[in-house]
Amino acid sequence: MSDPITMELEPSPPGLEAEYRTIFTAGSLVFLQELVSTFDEEVDKILRLRISRKTHLDLSGDLPGFCEVTAPVRSDPAWRVRPVPQRLQRRHVDVGDLAPCDTQRFIQALSSPAQGLQIDFDDGNCPTYHNQIKGIYNVYRAVHNQFPNAPKISQAPVLMLRPRAWNMVEHNIMVKGKEVPGPLCDFGFLMFHCGKLLFDSESGPFFYLSKVESYLEARLWNNIFLWTEQKLGLPVGSIKATVLIENVLSAFEMEEILYELKDHSAGLNCGIWDYSASFVNKFGHRGAFLLPDRSKYVNMEKLFLRSYMDLLVQTCHRRGALATGGMAALLLPQDRDSAPYRAALANVTRLKLLEIKAGVDGFMVYDLGLIEPMQKLFQLHSQGDNQMHQLRDDLTVTPEDLLCMPAGGVTLYGLKYNIAVGILFIDSWLKGKGHFFYRGQVEDSATAEISRSQVWQWIRHQTQLEDDGRAVTRGLVTELTQEVMGELKEVTRCHTVREEQRLLTSAAMFLEVVQKRDFPEFLTTYLNLDHTFLGSHAKRHEGGAVGDVPRPKL
Repeated sequence: MSDPITMELEPSPPGLEAEYRTIFTAGSLVFLQELVSTFDEEVDKILRLRISRKTHLDLSGDLPGFCEVTAPVRSDPAWRVRPVPQRLQRRHVDVGDLAPCDTQRFIQALSSPAQGLQIDFDDGNCPTYHNQIKGIYNVYRAVHNQFPNAPKISQAPVLMLRPRAWNMVEHNIMVKGKEVPGPLCDFGFLMFHCGKLLFDSESGPFFYLSKVESYLEARLWNNIFLWTEQKLGLPVGSIKATVLIENVLSAFEMEEILYELKDHSAGLNCGIWDYSASFVNKFGHRGAFLLPDRSKYVNMEKLFLRSYMDLLVQTCHRRGALATGGMAALLLPQDRDSAPYRAALANVTRLKLLEIKAGVDGFMVYDLGLIEPMQKLFQLHSQGDNQMHQLRDDLTVTPEDLLCMPAGGVTLYGLKYNIAVGILFIDSWLKGKGHFFYRGQVEDSATAEISRSQVWQWIRHQTQLEDDGRAVTRGLVTELTQEVMGELKEVTRCHTVREEQRLLTSAAMFLEVVQKRDFPEFLTTYLNLDHTFLGSHAKRHEGGAVGDVPRPKL
């Protein structure tokens, strides 16, 4: 009887043979196999705990609150997270949504005056086999100082590496007969090839951790870090990670999350759209949690979002951790002397000033042209490398504050905007791209999540439009989808039958997902398991055209 096969690996995508050989070495594959074998059961357990927790909330009708079991952690005033290295002390402005497979933008960002770069294998990235290999390879080149026109890694903005979240799997690698968890795949290759060099250059290894829902998930990541440090011969605490608090449940466990990661914590981050979408995910079937039109009624000035940011800042600073805000998605017009440019800059300035005054230590921008204006804004309205001296002891945030839905209704404009963003995101994924531009903003999986979540919820509750009193139904959404297709063809520059077919397929997939009886937890998971998405990129892998898709159902 032959020995069982421990690892199976798909061959290289066309044109990436050199990158494939660089990343998939014998040593890195053994390391990944050991990493996955060690933690795979724990990953399955935390995913099942998510399902169990959601089921309990649905059956009981309960609402989340601050956990009684972990009350001693919250009430103990003595503990602090370990101080972060010098290069993380001042990170006023990071570049967000930086998909590392985009070599040109990656090099531009490395040469920018930003303090940090969010190297995004998650929200701003489409996780095709091609993109993952290319992205990891580009990080490898940057850390090994192989880009001729970029600064050395010790002088470039710090790399904040963001692996995929726990809901994503890597279809092209199997260990012991199971597909590999996406975050372990990304983290494993990045650490094996870059971790020691980043540490030796005092530039890492630093990470963002996406979609963490509980302190138990933070504990799992901490154990992964400890195992990795031991394997690679790094001191305990070498790895630092910022946890994105983008789920309503994790908002009630922020102190516990910091406590679990206290040797490895680089703080917490807040972002508006994934967090808002999580309300629909967890409570969307409840009428009391009807989320109004995001384009008109949802912003960081509303009580539930302001309380979330205030509590995050207070929690982090009380425990000696950094608190960072979300990403400014607005794109600046090219003409700096134009009225639209001044209006766009004024809008970003107003919103980011609110975050600075709330005490955040930094935030992100997408447009590289916003880096210097936002750094100047920080210098004008804060003192020192960060604002950890602002303890916000004046604040008391209650569960009711965190769960208070804003008043407001649904507009026809907002409904059509959400439909458009959802369709364009799916179209972008079918093209192998993780984000796109629409009406002067960058859109990624976070905005796609809130868009499709709202449409699903408005159909479920047959919410009435403010404009004319019509109920939001499947029929109305289908009708409006047909209406917006003309604009979307122009936005996506459909010039061929294949491109038009892909857009029609995207619209059909969007309508499918917003009409589901049970809310699909993550749009990205839904797409990553969908035959249309997998089939279109399998054809590319085999040498077919990018974005080849089956004929649309509608």
